[in-house]
Amino acid sequence: MKKNLWKESFLIKESKCTVISDCQRGIKIAVDSMKRNRQELEKYIRSNSNFLYSLKPVVVPEKPLVAEIMAEAALKAGVGPMAAVAGAMADLAVADMTAAGCKVAVVEDGGEIAAQSNRSVDVALSAGDEPLSKKFGFRLEEFPVGVATSSGRFSHALSFGDAEAVTVFCKNATLADTAATAVGNIIKGGNVHAAIKAGIKRGLSIEGVEGMLIMYKGQIGTAGKIPQIIKIEP
Repeated sequence: MKKNLWKESFLIKESKCTVISDCQRGIKIAVDSMKRNRQELEKYIRSNSNFLYSLKPVVVPEKPLVAEIMAEAALKAGVGPMAAVAGAMADLAVADMTAAGCKVAVVEDGGEIAAQSNRSVDVALSAGDEPLSKKFGFRLEEFPVGVATSSGRFSHALSFGDAEAVTVFCKNATLADTAATAVGNIIKGGNVHAAIKAGIKRGLSIEGVEGMLIMYKGQIGTAGKIPQIIKIEP
């Protein structure tokens, strides 16, 4: 426990997750939420395999909720619904935590972050073994917020681009997750400035995207409203 906050990291199958809360029971609430929503999603996919494999938006189902919000975000960003899975799990866990009275509810699922908090939250940008990876980050002060990072070089998630990192900020992590994927998919080619410019244009065209940072071949481009950039101490 640090500064009256509880923090716990854990695995749910292949997903590495971290939860931070001002109340100890918030940790269990988040874990239970993520396990329950994952089970509901897996059950839905068994009868709707296209949801798992499609690289384009699919028909938005009415239930389960996790599949519904994933498909809605994917439709806005023009990508497959599974691009939203980590962000959706984080968003739903935060919603359950705040419904239970938690004033600080921060959930990271595989690098995608959903947060609702009455105090600032610092997060680091991770980009594999790049020199700037985990050397700087962002101070989140306006909530709710969703932060998602897509990488064409270091992430296990599917990307058709080559960016070291595309970090997107939205009101929720579900949309941020799909938007980061959509932008990351087009960051490629030898003309670095043109690639970053194209990525920024694509990202800002997605309704709900508030800001983004793109790291490509040692160059960084930003657009829109992004949180304060901070140095991360070892």
